[in-house]
Amino acid sequence: MAHHIHRTHRAGWLRAAVLGANDGVLSMSGLMVGVAAAQTQPHGILVSGVAGLVAGMLSMAAGEYVSVSSQADIERADLAVEKLALENEYPLEQAELAGIYVRRGLEPALATRVAEQLMAFDALAAHARDDIGISDAMTARPIIAATTSAVSFASGGIVPLLSALVAPGATLIPVVATVSLVFLAVVGALAAHAGGARIIPGMLRMLAWGAIAMGVAGLVGTWFGGGA
Repeated sequence: MAHHIHRTHRAGWLRAAVLGANDGVLSMSGLMVGVAAAQTQPHGILVSGVAGLVAGMLSMAAGEYVSVSSQADIERADLAVEKLALENEYPLEQAELAGIYVRRGLEPALATRVAEQLMAFDALAAHARDDIGISDAMTARPIIAATTSAVSFASGGIVPLLSALVAPGATLIPVVATVSLVFLAVVGALAAHAGGARIIPGMLRMLAWGAIAMGVAGLVGTWFGGGA
């Protein structure tokens, strides 16, 4: 019997982890390059980097929590509506579920029997899955999403920060840019592999946006530094 690997259950945490790590590297590398391009002293670069890392972690966690909590609120509201309908219009809900199965290819008689058996086992779960589209794999989990985003942002953001601290002043910008681009390529490859997608396009997307972010940040820093 063939063994298949499905990755849908990874969608929630994988999205948060990739987004957090990607945002951490992009934000912090752009910040480091921009601040350094403005001819800031090493202490100022350190303060900017640490403040940016902390602010970024909190921002990612808060944003993800609010976003996923809104999704969870919508899911709970939909389930409440469905529960009320099952209590008051059970036959109609059963017919609705059978109709869904007919549209998916079952014969009407079989679809009716399937709907009857699934609803006898757990009517709300059957409608949540096949009528609303809510499943365990895709259920919103705000705390997990927020924690994953904060940790992944820190894991990505610490890379350009540390590289900026150890690089000599004259080489800070190229060192931060090189290390950050390498890390972005690794993140893109890992994300693509975990999601079952092609690795090269995933890497190229990360590298392109990383180069754009650092390039623009460097120009802004140079402009402000020159104006000072």
